[in-house]
Formats: sequence, structure tokens, C-alpha cells
Amino acid sequence: MSWWIDPARPGGRTRYPVPKWESNVPQLRALMEKFLADGKIDGREIDTLGELLPPDRPVSRAEAEFLIEMHKRVERVTPAFERFFYRVIKRHVLADGVIDAREAAWLRRMILADGRVDEREKKLLRELKGEATRASPEFEALFAECVK
Repeated sequence: MSWWIDPARPGGRTRYPVPKWESNVPQLRALMEKFLADGKIDGREIDTLGELLPPDRPVSRAEAEFLIEMHKRVERVTPAFERFFYRVIKRHVLADGVIDAREAAWLRRMILADGRVDEREKKLLRELKGEATRASPEFEALFAECVK
């Protein structure tokens, strides 16, 4: 069950679960500065993110964009946050099993934002290609360009 996280409340949890169709971006934004204060995201912070983005529901585009922003802003990316980040991005892209042209364009912007493709991004593309039931020609072109 997903719970709304209230940073001002001791323990952080309210009594009411968040409906599965609502985005948790407002709660995520409220926690961002707190999470980034020590320069890394690990341990309890990843647990909290996992509660807000539970594996039993789809990840919205806004939630995925939030995680990308957080990933860019963190000073030291811990291995645990790196795994969590790519797992959530993959869940977002593969929500329906198909990587369409729009998702391929979004992936292109995300991956090529810094002008290079690192090994973890190549691994993400390989995993997406292997797990997708169907991929658009735009994704195939991105894959060919980045994974060479």
C-alpha cells in the first residue's frame, strides 16, 4: 500500500493511503531538498522513495521526470540509488510492454542530455530492448546509435 509522506509529521506517514492513480510528485518535491542535503540518497531515503513509487502501480511521466531531476542534482550517486532509479525508469517505459515513438523520444532526451551515453544507460537500453514486447523504429534507432 502506498502512503502519503508528510515531512512535517513525526514518522512521516498519514493515516490514509494514496489512491493508486494519484501521482506522488507533490510529496516527492517536498522531500527533495531534505534528501539532497547530505549529497547522496541511500538507506531510509530510498525506502521512502520506494513507498511513494511502489512496484505494484505504474510510474507516471511526472514521477519519472522528478527522479531524473533528483538523479541530476545529487552530488554522489550511490549504487543503491542508481539501481532504484533505473528500475523505476524501466517500469515507467515498459508500463504497457511497448516502447512507442513518444517514449523513445523521451528516452533520447534523458540519455543524451549530457551529450554522452554511459555504461549504465547502455545497460538500460539493452534491458528495455530485451523486455519490451514491441519497440518502435525510433527506439531501435536510439538503441543502434547508443549501444553500438
